[in-house]
Amino acid sequence: MKRLITILDHIRLRDKMLLLYFLCVFTPIVLTNLIFYHVTSQNVKEQRIQDITRALEQTKIEFYREFEDAMEISSIFYTDYRLNEVLEETYSHPADYIAVYDTYLRRILNSTYSPVYHSVGGITIYTDNSTLLNSGGISFIDERVKSFPWYTKIPPGRQSKPIFVRTDDSADESTDEQIHPFSLIRRMNYFYSPSGREKILKIELRMSSIREIFNNLNLQGSLFLLNERGEIEYTNDPKVDINHKSVAYSTLKMNENTMEFKTSYVLTNNLNGWSIVAAVSRDEVLYEMQEPRNFALLLTCVNMLLPTLIIIWITRSLNVRLRRILKHVKKVKNQHFELIPGTESSDEIGQLTGEFNRMTLRIKRLINDVYVADIQRKNLEIQRRHAQLNALHCQINPHFLFNALETIRMRSLIKHEDETARIIHNMARIFRNSLVWNKDRVTLQEELELIRCFLEIQQYRFGERIKYEVQASSEDLDHLIPKMVVLTLVENASIHGIEPLKHGGRIEILFGHEEGQLILTVRDNGVGMSAEQVQRLYDYMQRQEEMGERIGLQNVIYRLKLYYGNRFKLIIRSAPGEGTEIRIMIPADRDL
Repeated sequence: MKRLITILDHIRLRDKMLLLYFLCVFTPIVLTNLIFYHVTSQNVKEQRIQDITRALEQTKIEFYREFEDAMEISSIFYTDYRLNEVLEETYSHPADYIAVYDTYLRRILNSTYSPVYHSVGGITIYTDNSTLLNSGGISFIDERVKSFPWYTKIPPGRQSKPIFVRTDDSADESTDEQIHPFSLIRRMNYFYSPSGREKILKIELRMSSIREIFNNLNLQGSLFLLNERGEIEYTNDPKVDINHKSVAYSTLKMNENTMEFKTSYVLTNNLNGWSIVAAVSRDEVLYEMQEPRNFALLLTCVNMLLPTLIIIWITRSLNVRLRRILKHVKKVKNQHFELIPGTESSDEIGQLTGEFNRMTLRIKRLINDVYVADIQRKNLEIQRRHAQLNALHCQINPHFLFNALETIRMRSLIKHEDETARIIHNMARIFRNSLVWNKDRVTLQEELELIRCFLEIQQYRFGERIKYEVQASSEDLDHLIPKMVVLTLVENASIHGIEPLKHGGRIEILFGHEEGQLILTVRDNGVGMSAEQVQRLYDYMQRQEEMGERIGLQNVIYRLKLYYGNRFKLIIRSAPGEGTEIRIMIPADRDL
């Protein structure tokens, strides 16, 4: 540290200001906005992926509802005893069948179910009973029907398990759909058939409803319905032809920029192993990330421009006046006692200028009025004046920073940026308090004011990510405590405990009084500390050594030892991922 200070002593003031600008303004703003952009972009990306996943799940559920409607109708037809009697009956004359059709079949095939289930496109019963008429939803099982691909897939014998296939027989369908419609086919053998007649139920789904389900507005990409073998049964991609041949999804050549989302049917009747896959362009998923990126760039430019202009303005004012003082100091070294022109200002540089002018006049008068022997005595006074100049020079930098904060706050108030002005005012109060060490102890009320200033700044930085609660009895506000002890613990809890958490956390500051002891507690639900770290802090309480360059909690322990010796007690409870609680018990002392 001493070597670093020595190096800084040889750097020009202008270069120091540039270094201060890059380290305290430029770099923090750039890093902060980069982190902001990264976090925001990740949140937008995750939200978009969740939206796509939910939309895909919704498509899966709605398609299954269409299928369930057909299954429900098939179960009703399958167990309809009256329907089975009508289909098994041998009619001696077509008029007899027509009478039965008008009284029963017409109602169930054309009126009852289709209006209720809007997803059903048509219901057809195939039978080998030649006494029925081939019309009105009744068809004969002949060689043409037996040649249909779906007919060959019906389980043989007494099995009644329904099958769900696309019916691609053009002779049987009168549709202009691009993709052959889905149909639920089931052998109707629930009742014993003494005649051994074959009866097959085919329920065709309305493809307009299927198409509406798969044209989900939240999925700007291609959707594929895959069977248990991974073959495409339906897609909204017109480039994929699945009418003339089976197409496996794995054979499709997707763009490298494509992201895939998949949801599957598990333990469902007839759709077990089926799945829905969405192929969405990565650009579509990341499209909404452009807005936070542009906002982050704009925010960076705004945050950079105003501080840069203010720092340049203030730095130039400091540099010009200090160089002018230096110029006249060099003239004094060569016994040219010239006064620095211009009106005196009220800041430290102005005071330094006034002191220099008064010193110059006095030296000039002493040289002219006093004997050479007396000049040697006066040289001591001159050296003392130079010491004062050096002391004033050392105060320039912190006071400059305080005045800069006050200038920014006033400009914020002028521009009605009240929140920014309040935060800068809090920073100035903390900064001013850190410069004033003329009293070592403060009241609990004064410490609470600084703590609230610091926590308001943290909330301004992190918003809802950080929450806090302060509990203190009004009877304890006049107790004296070492200055900035509790504030240091709150700062550690915020920076090392809460800030690393992605979703933020909570800080509790509690003050209590018990049996002549003042109890100070700072608790957070942050990342916590390991047992080794806690033990290392306890070890500092046992060591007897100089302050050195300790910061943070080490500084607090050292100062408590200076004030109270062995009369204070420190308890640390912490574990990784479970937060940290630090409790300090000190003798209660009031400001009398």
